[in-house]
Amino acid sequence: MEPDSDLVGTPTPIREFQTTIWSEVFRAGKGDDTRAQQALSRLCQAYWYPIYSYVRRRGHQLHEAQDLTQGFFSNLLEKKHLESVDSAKGRFRSFLITALKWYLANEWDRAKAEKRGGKAITFSMDEEVAEARFQAEAVGTVSPEYAYDRQFARAILERVMSALEAECDEESQGRFEGLSKHVFGKSGVGTYAETAAALGLSEGGVKSAVRRMRLRCGELFRAEISETVAVVDEIDDEIRYLLSLLGD
Repeated sequence: MEPDSDLVGTPTPIREFQTTIWSEVFRAGKGDDTRAQQALSRLCQAYWYPIYSYVRRRGHQLHEAQDLTQGFFSNLLEKKHLESVDSAKGRFRSFLITALKWYLANEWDRAKAEKRGGKAITFSMDEEVAEARFQAEAVGTVSPEYAYDRQFARAILERVMSALEAECDEESQGRFEGLSKHVFGKSGVGTYAETAAALGLSEGGVKSAVRRMRLRCGELFRAEISETVAVVDEIDDEIRYLLSLLGD
């Protein structure tokens, strides 16, 4: 999928950048800040699957990968790595994978001992869903790092589309699925005329609805990514990079 001009074009106003989730996480590395710790937890809960996928692609078997993923996030949420956060040069996507590599290289044996001793903090993840998804997607020979970035991009898109569907429910009167397939202009989704006939709308009505949906998707995509970068100047570069991965 090529980057859509509605996603990387004129910036949509976003709330004050100092109050984004990533900024709150950066603050968590500077002291005991409960709100910042909660912000980190929200980010981790939103983007845990790319970590699980990375661990599995590194060759770890099912149950070991589950333990590693749980252990990593438990470790992270105990602020074991937050002292390394640098808001001047960090995107959450990069910070997360760097912290994971450090964890895998240095802390797995100790984490296993702590888990046996009952000290581990359980991180909420649906292990069955994670493995089923991994098996469905684990094709090709891409590197674990590339796969991680692609899954991160997909996680953002899933959150955006979920938010868009929630917003559109009332306006689209249950027609979201039929309309949303046109948002990114993918091949094989049928024509506007076919969608109009299926939904009982005019072709012009479908085009107008898709255009509004595409614009709103761009706003939501931009807002979601703004939460994961350290400085506002990085938003467009991150959008372009992640969109390039979604076309693979």
